Amino acid sequence: MPVDGRKKNMDWSLREKKLIALLEKYRSTSGNFDCIVPVSGGKDGSYVSHQLKHKYGMNPLTITVKPALSLEVGNQNLENFIQSGYNHMHISCNPIVLDRLNKYGFIEKGFPYYGWLIAIMTAVIKTAVNFKIPLIFYGEDGEVEYGGSTESKNKALYDIEYMKHIYLEGGHEKVFDRIRSDGDISDADLTLFQFPTNNEISEAELSFTHWSYFEPWDSYRNYIVAKDYCGLIEKDEGNSDTFTNFSQNDQALYCSGLTNLDTKIAL
Repeated sequence: MPVDGRKKNMDWSLREKKLIALLEKYRSTSGNFDCIVPVSGGKDGSYVSHQLKHKYGMNPLTITVKPALSLEVGNQNLENFIQSGYNHMHISCNPIVLDRLNKYGFIEKGFPYYGWLIAIMTAVIKTAVNFKIPLIFYGEDGEVEYGGSTESKNKALYDIEYMKHIYLEGGHEKVFDRIRSDGDISDADLTLFQFPTNNEISEAELSFTHWSYFEPWDSYRNYIVAKDYCGLIEKDEGNSDTFTNFSQNDQALYCSGLTNLDTKIAL
Protein backbone atom coordinates (compact mmCIF):
# COMPACT_ATOMS: atom_id res chain seq x y z
CA MET A 1 0.00 0.00 0.00
CA PRO A 2 1.37 3.46 -0.83
CA VAL A 3 2.90 5.31 2.10
CA ASP A 4 1.16 8.53 1.05
CA GLY A 5 -2.50 8.00 1.92
CA ARG A 6 -3.45 11.08 -0.10
CA LYS A 7 -2.94 9.05 -3.26
CA LYS A 8 -6.30 7.40 -2.54
CA ASN A 9 -8.00 10.73 -3.12
CA MET A 10 -6.00 11.82 -6.14
CA ASP A 11 -7.67 12.55 -9.44
CA TRP A 12 -5.81 9.93 -11.43
CA SER A 13 -7.50 11.00 -14.65
CA LEU A 14 -5.18 14.01 -14.71
CA ARG A 15 -2.17 11.72 -14.47
CA GLU A 16 -3.53 9.58 -17.29
CA LYS A 17 -3.83 12.66 -19.47
CA LYS A 18 -0.16 13.34 -18.78
CA LEU A 19 0.61 9.74 -19.70
CA ILE A 20 -1.28 9.97 -22.99
CA ALA A 21 0.49 13.23 -23.85
CA LEU A 22 3.85 11.61 -23.10
CA LEU A 23 3.03 8.57 -25.23
CA GLU A 24 1.89 10.70 -28.15
CA LYS A 25 5.09 12.75 -27.94
CA TYR A 26 7.22 9.64 -28.36
CA ARG A 27 4.96 7.47 -30.52
CA SER A 28 7.02 6.56 -33.56
CA THR A 29 5.84 7.52 -37.03
CA SER A 30 8.67 5.67 -38.76
CA GLY A 31 8.12 2.10 -37.59
CA ASN A 32 10.68 2.28 -34.79
CA PHE A 33 9.94 1.14 -31.24
CA ASP A 34 8.03 3.74 -29.23
CA CYS A 35 9.58 3.03 -25.85
CA ILE A 36 11.63 0.59 -23.80
CA VAL A 37 10.41 -1.45 -20.84
CA PRO A 38 13.04 -3.27 -18.74
CA VAL A 39 11.57 -6.65 -17.77
CA SER A 40 12.54 -9.78 -15.90
CA GLY A 41 9.45 -11.83 -16.74
CA GLY A 42 8.00 -10.88 -13.36
CA LYS A 43 4.64 -9.33 -12.64
CA ASP A 44 5.53 -5.64 -12.80
CA GLY A 45 7.43 -5.33 -16.06
CA SER A 46 4.95 -7.71 -17.66
CA TYR A 47 2.04 -5.57 -16.50
CA VAL A 48 3.61 -2.33 -17.72
CA SER A 49 4.41 -3.89 -21.10
CA HIS A 50 0.88 -5.26 -21.42
CA GLN A 51 -0.72 -1.91 -20.64
CA LEU A 52 1.51 -0.03 -23.05
CA LYS A 53 0.90 -2.47 -25.88
CA HIS A 54 -2.74 -3.43 -25.44
CA LYS A 55 -4.35 -0.44 -23.72
CA TYR A 56 -2.37 2.41 -25.28
CA GLY A 57 -1.31 0.89 -28.60
CA MET A 58 2.42 1.43 -28.10
CA ASN A 59 5.19 -0.70 -29.62
CA PRO A 60 7.58 -1.36 -26.72
CA LEU A 61 10.98 -3.01 -26.95
CA THR A 62 11.37 -5.09 -23.79
CA ILE A 63 14.86 -5.65 -22.40
CA THR A 64 16.24 -8.06 -19.82
CA VAL A 65 19.67 -7.77 -18.25
CA LYS A 66 20.60 -11.27 -17.16
CA PRO A 67 21.30 -11.52 -13.40
CA ALA A 68 24.23 -13.46 -11.96
CA LEU A 69 22.10 -16.25 -10.46
CA SER A 70 18.87 -16.57 -12.38
CA LEU A 71 16.20 -18.93 -11.11
CA GLU A 72 14.46 -21.61 -13.17
CA VAL A 73 11.02 -20.20 -12.46
CA GLY A 74 12.25 -16.75 -13.47
CA ASN A 75 13.70 -18.05 -16.72
CA GLN A 76 10.43 -19.79 -17.52
CA ASN A 77 8.43 -16.67 -16.74
CA LEU A 78 10.62 -14.61 -19.05
CA GLU A 79 10.17 -17.13 -21.86
CA ASN A 80 6.41 -17.19 -21.25
CA PHE A 81 6.32 -13.40 -21.35
CA ILE A 82 8.20 -13.22 -24.65
CA GLN A 83 6.01 -15.92 -26.20
CA SER A 84 2.89 -13.96 -25.21
CA GLY A 85 3.83 -11.50 -27.94
CA TYR A 86 6.68 -9.09 -27.25
CA ASN A 87 9.82 -7.97 -29.00
CA HIS A 88 12.62 -8.65 -26.58
CA MET A 89 16.36 -8.21 -26.17
CA HIS A 90 18.42 -10.18 -23.66
CA ILE A 91 21.66 -8.53 -22.51
CA SER A 92 24.30 -10.74 -20.90
CA CYS A 93 27.04 -8.64 -19.33
CA ASN A 94 30.56 -9.97 -18.83
CA PRO A 95 30.03 -12.35 -15.87
CA ILE A 96 33.51 -11.74 -14.44
CA VAL A 97 32.87 -8.00 -14.29
CA LEU A 98 29.33 -8.52 -12.99
CA ASP A 99 30.55 -10.78 -10.17
CA ARG A 100 33.26 -8.30 -9.20
CA LEU A 101 30.83 -5.38 -9.13
CA ASN A 102 28.40 -7.44 -7.07
CA LYS A 103 31.23 -8.24 -4.66
CA TYR A 104 32.32 -4.64 -4.18
CA GLY A 105 28.73 -3.44 -4.13
CA PHE A 106 28.11 -5.82 -1.26
CA ILE A 107 31.24 -4.67 0.58
CA GLU A 108 30.71 -0.95 0.04
CA LYS A 109 26.92 -0.64 -0.03
CA GLY A 110 25.54 -3.91 1.37
CA PHE A 111 23.82 -4.91 -1.90
CA PRO A 112 24.74 -8.40 -3.17
CA TYR A 113 23.51 -7.63 -6.69
CA TYR A 114 24.85 -4.09 -7.05
CA GLY A 115 26.49 -4.80 -10.41
CA TRP A 116 23.23 -6.09 -11.85
CA LEU A 117 21.41 -3.06 -10.43
CA ILE A 118 23.87 -0.79 -12.24
CA ALA A 119 23.40 -2.71 -15.49
CA ILE A 120 19.59 -2.57 -15.51
CA MET A 121 20.09 1.16 -15.79
CA THR A 122 23.29 1.61 -17.80
CA ALA A 123 22.95 -1.26 -20.30
CA VAL A 124 19.31 -0.37 -20.94
CA ILE A 125 20.13 3.32 -21.39
CA LYS A 126 22.97 2.55 -23.80
CA THR A 127 20.59 0.37 -25.81
CA ALA A 128 18.08 3.22 -25.89
CA VAL A 129 20.77 5.56 -27.21
CA ASN A 130 21.95 3.09 -29.86
CA PHE A 131 18.42 2.29 -31.06
CA LYS A 132 17.28 5.92 -30.76
CA ILE A 133 14.41 5.10 -28.40
CA PRO A 134 14.37 7.98 -25.89
CA LEU A 135 11.46 6.92 -23.63
CA ILE A 136 12.08 4.31 -20.91
CA PHE A 137 9.39 2.99 -18.53
CA TYR A 138 10.33 1.35 -15.24
CA GLY A 139 7.69 -0.07 -12.87
CA GLU A 140 7.11 1.63 -9.56
CA ASP A 141 9.15 4.27 -7.83
CA GLY A 142 9.83 2.44 -4.58
CA GLU A 143 10.97 5.65 -2.90
CA VAL A 144 7.47 7.03 -3.25
CA GLU A 145 5.50 3.79 -2.86
CA TYR A 146 7.30 2.26 0.12
CA GLY A 147 9.12 5.10 1.84
CA GLY A 148 12.28 7.02 1.02
CA SER A 149 13.10 10.12 -0.98
CA THR A 150 10.09 12.23 -1.96
CA GLU A 151 12.10 14.12 -4.57
CA SER A 152 10.22 12.55 -7.50
CA LYS A 153 6.82 12.44 -5.81
CA ASN A 154 5.23 15.03 -8.07
CA LYS A 155 7.47 14.56 -11.10
CA ALA A 156 6.60 12.36 -14.04
CA LEU A 157 10.21 12.21 -15.26
CA TYR A 158 13.56 11.83 -13.55
CA ASP A 159 17.17 11.86 -14.71
CA ILE A 160 20.42 9.92 -14.52
CA GLU A 161 21.67 11.95 -11.55
CA TYR A 162 18.59 10.80 -9.63
CA MET A 163 19.44 7.18 -10.51
CA LYS A 164 23.01 7.59 -9.27
CA HIS A 165 22.07 9.40 -6.08
CA ILE A 166 18.95 7.47 -5.08
CA TYR A 167 19.02 4.01 -6.66
CA LEU A 168 22.78 3.53 -6.48
CA GLU A 169 22.97 5.50 -3.23
CA GLY A 170 25.92 7.51 -4.44
CA GLY A 171 28.18 4.46 -4.51
CA HIS A 172 28.62 3.96 -8.24
CA GLU A 173 32.00 5.67 -8.61
CA LYS A 174 33.32 4.26 -5.34
CA VAL A 175 32.66 0.71 -6.51
CA PHE A 176 34.25 1.54 -9.86
CA ASP A 177 37.35 2.85 -8.08
CA ARG A 178 37.63 -0.46 -6.25
CA ILE A 179 37.37 -2.52 -9.41
CA ARG A 180 39.83 -0.32 -11.33
CA SER A 181 42.37 -0.64 -8.52
CA ASP A 182 42.40 -4.41 -9.09
CA GLY A 183 44.13 -3.73 -12.38
CA ASP A 184 42.74 -6.70 -14.31
CA ILE A 185 39.50 -5.17 -15.61
CA SER A 186 39.68 -2.48 -18.28
CA ASP A 187 37.34 0.40 -19.04
CA ALA A 188 36.34 -1.52 -22.18
CA ASP A 189 35.22 -4.42 -19.94
CA LEU A 190 33.09 -1.93 -18.00
CA THR A 191 31.32 -0.54 -21.07
CA LEU A 192 27.85 -1.92 -20.31
CA PHE A 193 28.11 -0.70 -16.72
CA GLN A 194 28.94 2.91 -17.64
CA PHE A 195 26.36 5.65 -18.00
CA PRO A 196 26.40 7.48 -21.35
CA THR A 197 28.38 10.71 -21.58
CA ASN A 198 26.63 14.05 -21.10
CA ASN A 199 26.85 14.64 -24.85
CA GLU A 200 25.21 11.29 -25.61
CA ILE A 201 22.46 11.98 -23.09
CA SER A 202 21.81 15.45 -24.50
CA GLU A 203 21.74 14.26 -28.11
CA ALA A 204 19.42 11.34 -27.33
CA GLU A 205 17.00 13.53 -25.33
CA LEU A 206 16.31 10.61 -22.99
CA SER A 207 13.25 10.53 -20.76
CA PHE A 208 12.89 8.16 -17.79
CA THR A 209 9.66 7.55 -15.93
CA HIS A 210 7.85 5.18 -13.56
CA TRP A 211 4.51 3.67 -14.44
CA SER A 212 3.43 4.16 -10.82
CA TYR A 213 3.35 7.92 -11.35
CA PHE A 214 0.43 7.57 -13.74
CA GLU A 215 -1.88 5.14 -11.93
CA PRO A 216 -2.30 3.66 -8.43
CA TRP A 217 0.32 0.96 -7.98
CA ASP A 218 -1.11 -2.45 -7.12
CA SER A 219 1.30 -5.39 -7.12
CA TYR A 220 -1.46 -7.97 -6.80
CA ARG A 221 -3.33 -6.53 -9.79
CA ASN A 222 -0.06 -6.64 -11.73
CA TYR A 223 0.32 -10.29 -10.80
CA ILE A 224 -3.18 -11.20 -11.99
CA VAL A 225 -2.71 -9.41 -15.33
CA ALA A 226 0.72 -10.99 -15.83
CA LYS A 227 -0.70 -14.42 -14.98
CA ASP A 228 -3.71 -14.08 -17.24
CA TYR A 229 -2.03 -12.49 -20.25
CA CYS A 230 1.74 -13.09 -20.02
CA GLY A 231 1.99 -16.66 -18.72
CA LEU A 232 3.34 -15.82 -15.27
CA ILE A 233 3.78 -18.84 -12.99
CA GLU A 234 4.51 -18.90 -9.26
CA LYS A 235 6.93 -20.78 -7.06
CA ASP A 236 5.60 -23.77 -5.17
CA GLU A 237 6.46 -22.16 -1.85
CA GLY A 238 6.19 -18.59 -0.56
CA ASN A 239 9.12 -16.21 -0.16
CA SER A 240 10.94 -16.31 3.15
CA ASP A 241 9.81 -12.83 4.23
CA THR A 242 6.17 -12.90 3.05
CA PHE A 243 3.27 -15.19 2.23
CA THR A 244 3.42 -14.44 -1.51
CA ASN A 245 4.99 -16.80 -4.03
CA PHE A 246 4.85 -14.58 -7.12
CA SER A 247 7.49 -11.93 -6.35
CA GLN A 248 11.28 -11.80 -6.62
CA ASN A 249 11.45 -15.02 -8.60
CA ASP A 250 13.95 -13.91 -11.22
CA GLN A 251 17.23 -14.27 -9.32
CA ALA A 252 18.72 -15.83 -6.18
CA LEU A 253 20.65 -12.78 -4.98
CA TYR A 254 17.75 -10.97 -3.35
CA CYS A 255 18.69 -10.79 0.28
CA SER A 256 15.86 -9.91 2.65
CA GLY A 257 17.03 -8.03 5.69
CA LEU A 258 20.07 -6.59 3.91
CA THR A 259 18.29 -4.39 1.42
CA ASN A 260 14.96 -3.37 0.02
CA LEU A 261 16.55 -1.90 -3.08
CA ASP A 262 14.75 -4.42 -5.24
CA THR A 263 11.56 -2.50 -4.47
CA LYS A 264 13.05 0.74 -5.80
CA ILE A 265 13.21 -0.38 -9.41
CA ALA A 266 10.73 -3.13 -10.08
CA LEU A 267 10.87 -5.13 -13.27
